[in-house]
Amino acid sequence: MDALSTQFGSPAPSASQPRSAFASSDFETFLKMLTVQMQNQDPMNPIDSADYAVQLATFSGVEQAVRTNQLLENLQSQFGLLGMAQLAGWVGQEARAAAPVYMDGRPVTLSPNPAAAANRAVLVVTDSQSRVVSRDDIPVSAEPYEWTGTSATGAALPVGIYNLSLESYYSDDLLTTTPVEHYAPILEARGGPGGTKLILRGGIEVLATDVTALRVP
Repeated sequence: MDALSTQFGSPAPSASQPRSAFASSDFETFLKMLTVQMQNQDPMNPIDSADYAVQLATFSGVEQAVRTNQLLENLQSQFGLLGMAQLAGWVGQEARAAAPVYMDGRPVTLSPNPAAAANRAVLVVTDSQSRVVSRDDIPVSAEPYEWTGTSATGAALPVGIYNLSLESYYSDDLLTTTPVEHYAPILEARGGPGGTKLILRGGIEVLATDVTALRVP
């Protein structure tokens, strides 16, 4: 059998070939080895029929493994295409997520969520260097709020990306500080090993799983 293995052995796997190709190659090699073994057995000392049964059972198991691998690969590919097809309908809509905000002078719809016991809510705006550029009192409500992108002096902020957080107070006591969700148009959907990412205006990326709401602009 060692000589037969040398004659019909499969080449070493390479990174460029799929696993199913190796299983199929082993399957064909096994069949050739079994055939040659039957042709060259010693007539005076033939192989026991039980041994053939074991080898044929192994042969059948390898065949089933090859088919299973192929089916799994096909299903994985189909699920990936299905997911991207569904997300294609998201492009052009507005996604709500707790992500950085791109401000270019156009109002941005925020979805604040102050603490239940709060009687004061403060919107805190920081720039890309984590400097506070604005602190504004906003209504203590979960209703949408239009942020116009102004600084502490009331001047329009430069075009760029900002981070928003909400401080909830009861009298002078700070209760919580939480990120603020906002709506932004979806420009693109990208698949990847970490999951599907949505590209928002300004090049901001968010995972599809982090989106909490969609709306038509």
